[in-house]
Amino acid sequence: SKPANKLENSGISLADVVEKDVKENPVMLYMKGVPDFPQCGFSSLAVRVLKQYDVPISARNILEDPELKSAVKAFSHWPTFPQVFIKGEFIGGSDIILNMHQNGELKEKLKDITSKK
Repeated sequence: SKPANKLENSGISLADVVEKDVKENPVMLYMKGVPDFPQCGFSSLAVRVLKQYDVPISARNILEDPELKSAVKAFSHWPTFPQVFIKGEFIGGSDIILNMHQNGELKEKLKDITSKK
């Protein structure tokens, strides 16, 4: 059940949720849809790029929760989705991830994250 006074409670707890997500998951993706079924081209691209690396990908579907969407934007100060965080650091959207993939930076960033196998 949701607290009656939504504003007071949800804002704080969602910010905490985002902070915890980002801290505890080496690769955290806020996206439209889920990794196995992205619901927008940019989210799909981000997932495709990240799947080139043998790392566990954690994700939340922002389409399911508009409040989560706002909380993530507030946390990263970034207006669009998907949003990729690696080891607690906000990296950016699909274009940035693709760029880093192409120039080798992404490999460097992900190299000490243990594989998902």
